[in-house]
Amino acid sequence: MKLYSSKIPVIAMDIVRVLTNDGDMETSAPREVEADIESVLKEYLRMERDLTERAKDRVEALGGTRQDLGRFKKILADQRNVGTGGESVSYLLNQLLAIFMQSPHVDELFSEDDAIRRKCRRVLERHMSEDAEIDREVRDKIKNLQEGTKTWEVEYARVMEQVKRKRGIAE
Repeated sequence: MKLYSSKIPVIAMDIVRVLTNDGDMETSAPREVEADIESVLKEYLRMERDLTERAKDRVEALGGTRQDLGRFKKILADQRNVGTGGESVSYLLNQLLAIFMQSPHVDELFSEDDAIRRKCRRVLERHMSEDAEIDREVRDKIKNLQEGTKTWEVEYARVMEQVKRKRGIAE
């Protein structure tokens, strides 16, 4: 699952809508709560990019391979207590709950943390799972090529860019 920067405003609006419509949250400034959520999600993307760059630097310095990148990124993420990969949604949920508790724009939370966490998880997973759908669509379009070949790699990247552009997804 991957968080795309172009989806952040939609995710924030969706979370506020779900929580207010279900009576879990009361706010007199929903747009400000959306901005709070957006700040959490944008900061996560910034940290993710920073971890990736630092991991790339470490791989380059040590002469590692591309497979080492994920391992180094995981080590750096653990050092900073940042959830990546499968842990990203749980990490984001913790951050969102913290911002709801601190935000002056959230007038009241009526539900338990677990209930809010479940509702936010559904929204995040729905928007972040688009990555798997995109991969499936790209693979369907290039199924005539043998996976693992240089031609497949080039064509995969090209078609991936086309599909993301068509769906309005920016990295």
